[in-house]
Amino acid sequence: MLNFRQAVKISFGSVGSAKLRSGLTTLGIIIGIAAVVANVSLGESFNLFFEEEISSLGSNFIIIFSQEPNLFYTDELEIIDKTPGVMGVSAIKQQLGEVTYLSQTKNINIVGVSADYEDTANIIMEEGSFISDQDKFSAVLGYGVAHEKFDRNISSRNSIDIDFRLERERIVTKKFKVKGIIESPETSFAEGGIDRDVSIFIPVSTINEMLEEEDFGAFFVMSESLEDVETVSDEVDKRLARNFGVSSRDLDDEDAKPYTIFNQADVLEQVNQLSDSLGAFLVAVALISLLVGSIGIMNIMLVTVTERTREIGIMKALGYSSTDVLMLFIVEAVILSLLGGIVGLGVGLTGAYVVTSFLNLPFLYPPYILEVGLGVALIVGVVAGAYPANKAAKMNPVDALRYE
Repeated sequence: MLNFRQAVKISFGSVGSAKLRSGLTTLGIIIGIAAVVANVSLGESFNLFFEEEISSLGSNFIIIFSQEPNLFYTDELEIIDKTPGVMGVSAIKQQLGEVTYLSQTKNINIVGVSADYEDTANIIMEEGSFISDQDKFSAVLGYGVAHEKFDRNISSRNSIDIDFRLERERIVTKKFKVKGIIESPETSFAEGGIDRDVSIFIPVSTINEMLEEEDFGAFFVMSESLEDVETVSDEVDKRLARNFGVSSRDLDDEDAKPYTIFNQADVLEQVNQLSDSLGAFLVAVALISLLVGSIGIMNIMLVTVTERTREIGIMKALGYSSTDVLMLFIVEAVILSLLGGIVGLGVGLTGAYVVTSFLNLPFLYPPYILEVGLGVALIVGVVAGAYPANKAAKMNPVDALRYE
């Protein structure tokens, strides 16, 4: 009677005696497991990356865009500010302006905001301070504007001229004192359509005064926490809809409202759905590789059964049962699969690490992926080895001994 330890020893001997064949047999499993592990790891890394990127855009943010001109005014700002759960709100007004520094002029995006924008948008200052509600002709520059846009760097306490072209070729020019420089953001996203790195921020009241306007283009809002951002967003939506005469039954109809509203939770959900869909697709492709690998193991094991027909006959003549032969071949298939699984885990994790390092992403993998990788390899070995093992076990010993 063949025990399990003997079966493992014999199987390792068989695998070791045909190293090239064993290596080629496990190649499909290695590729499949490596692909599964790498894809799951990269999916987790991308999820964490996107969450960090979105979080860096602002603290529990809610963004509201007007879809029509002259829609948002101070009244709408007060409605939002008085909504329960709102910790801060900044009106936003953008306009392309001509900026002059030391006789050099560049076209730069000018953004009018209030002091609350610093907290709501997670602004981090490299030097100086952000604009306050008492400022009028103060400007805060993005890192790219201060250090890359002009031939000479701009620092705090320098002065710049900002020109706006109005109707009938009128030009409004004001001198602004640079109050601070914003640290270059790590995120590649632009919140509310604003790339802070290449923008200049001035008080929203000042930009409206220069443009001879009173309306705002958008609002950037911060709720108390991420947990209640959807609740606060819904309440802001209801109050604004009521203000613009939109009935409650049309609240979910985006076309019925003259504005668009979304929040951090909405963005995270959409990104996670996209990431999950992409991850599922990649894993499906990897599973196809596993299927091909399992077929490869089955083919090789069938060839092995044919090559070892006389050996099987001798084993049965010596008293080994069909169960012993069955166990022997299944164990050999499982060993091949597990070896491929172990190598595949190493290759997959190494590949994921290289890719995340190249893309400057956080390297992350869930601990369960190790168990899943080896578990899948084990299942593949059992399934792929079952038919060849069963064929070997059913051989007639007399016919097997006569086989040439």
